[in-house]
Amino acid sequence: MRRIIVLGNPGTKRNSYLRQAAVEAGLPVFFDTGMCREAQQPNFDFPKGALAAQQSRIKTVNETDGLLFADWKDWRKELIEGEVFLKIEPPLWKSSSLKELKILTGEYEKRLAELSFLEKEQGVTFFNAPGAIALLLDKRTCKQKLMKAGLPVTELLDGDRKVSDRNAKFSAGNLLDFMREKGMYQIFIKPVKGSGAAGVSAFRYQPATGRMALYTCAMIFPGIGLVNTKRLRHFVSREDIFPLLDEILELDCIWERWYAKAEYQGFSYDLRVVMQEGEMDFVLARLSKGPITNLHLNNHPLQIGDLQLPKSSIYAVKTICQKAMACFEGLRCAGIDILLEKGSLNPRIIEMNGQGDLIYQDIYHENLIYRHQAEIMVDWLRHESS
Repeated sequence: MRRIIVLGNPGTKRNSYLRQAAVEAGLPVFFDTGMCREAQQPNFDFPKGALAAQQSRIKTVNETDGLLFADWKDWRKELIEGEVFLKIEPPLWKSSSLKELKILTGEYEKRLAELSFLEKEQGVTFFNAPGAIALLLDKRTCKQKLMKAGLPVTELLDGDRKVSDRNAKFSAGNLLDFMREKGMYQIFIKPVKGSGAAGVSAFRYQPATGRMALYTCAMIFPGIGLVNTKRLRHFVSREDIFPLLDEILELDCIWERWYAKAEYQGFSYDLRVVMQEGEMDFVLARLSKGPITNLHLNNHPLQIGDLQLPKSSIYAVKTICQKAMACFEGLRCAGIDILLEKGSLNPRIIEMNGQGDLIYQDIYHENLIYRHQAEIMVDWLRHESS
């Protein structure tokens, strides 16, 4: 028996819209026992118009080849037999505590390592290899690999610091000293692991006047500590900034050069590119009045065509994305954030996400990304049966 398994979480938009694409592609769709119960609930997230077609296919696994949606909570039993093509979806984290970020990502990395073992021992074929997902989860390692390949990236400023220095406690005052030494007074601070702008901060300092500004979604809550509010805030007083920076810098962070981004109608913007099988499946501009652009922050999304970028810029973006994908073995799909420098429009890779394929502006329209994934799954079944 050959099965395609999507390992994820019931009731999510990722599962719902991939399921819709699979049904359209003619794939039989099944659920494990836990997800089958979820799918019968009235509030289960089915795409509009797909409920009847989906209900006709809701059953537990039988002898038919097809697509199985399995739950992270009880997934091991589904991977012990048969030929398997496996897509790994990210786990759901309910905690907003940034202090728990390292623990949560560490647990996820252990799961990915366990899945890597299945590749060696059972011959599981992965949509995205767990080792590649883990590499992209680590912003520092990912960026260093891209730099080694000679690709343009947003400059990593702490790359020459020793590991022992990175593990040492670092304060806001130390950061100011570092910036003075570099002669660089605008900097991005990002937790090494995590997504959705969790803990990401932009800090600006004017040495001549002592004025400073911090843009961040992080905030200190009494009795809780540092949390991700998912709302961008702007601080200008030293009394507000330093305690917050001290807490953020206790996380394992990378520091990056702050570049001036290209602008459109008074907004700065960057691009989210979804690459699959070597091609750009979807490109979306993320507009913001502030320095941090992220769709989780309700930034203003814009179709790439509305920017009226020159063909040469689109080609340059596609080329570096293709080269970036080639740096990671076993990577079929990734969301790649691209900065276009103000004026020149030269592209730089900000970061990559091995599970960055959920774009609302796609699923609510043509669902191109997940339809392509369904085609890849159908092709695997046909190839394996031939």
